Amino acid sequence: MKIILSILAVITTFGTFAQQFPNKGLAGTNDPWSKNQLIQPGQLAALINNSKAAKPLIFNIGVVEDIKGAKNMGAASEKENLERFKKALTKLPKTTSIVVYCGCCPFEKCPNIRPAFKALQSSGFTKARLLNLPTNIKTDWINKGYPLAK
Repeated sequence: MKIILSILAVITTFGTFAQQFPNKGLAGTNDPWSKNQLIQPGQLAALINNSKAAKPLIFNIGVVEDIKGAKNMGAASEKENLERFKKALTKLPKTTSIVVYCGCCPFEKCPNIRPAFKALQSSGFTKARLLNLPTNIKTDWINKGYPLAK
């Protein structure tokens, strides 16, 4: 009986927490991208390094180093940079393969990836992906020896 009461107490407590803080504590539930829309650093590096592979358009929407081939848009958290990014998108077919990244800090703290990814979605791009740099560009890209712009 004690076990059942303990389980009920935990469920009730979690239910109250979930009502007060919807989608908090559940990884990725507030993010505009799905797991399928993440591209791993090794995958992107392999595409960049393969001279025969079709390359996605890569946009740096942060304030970090440029990955080889990336177009630097500046921090997407700043209105003028986000507008510049949106303007660049208007010239592209909606089926263009696009990868965006920031890498300034962990995903949950990054002020740039959400506005940029939402812009891709609202513009109707069907092959939009986010480079999975959950820690930062130094840890998840540079330290692994992946290609940077020269």
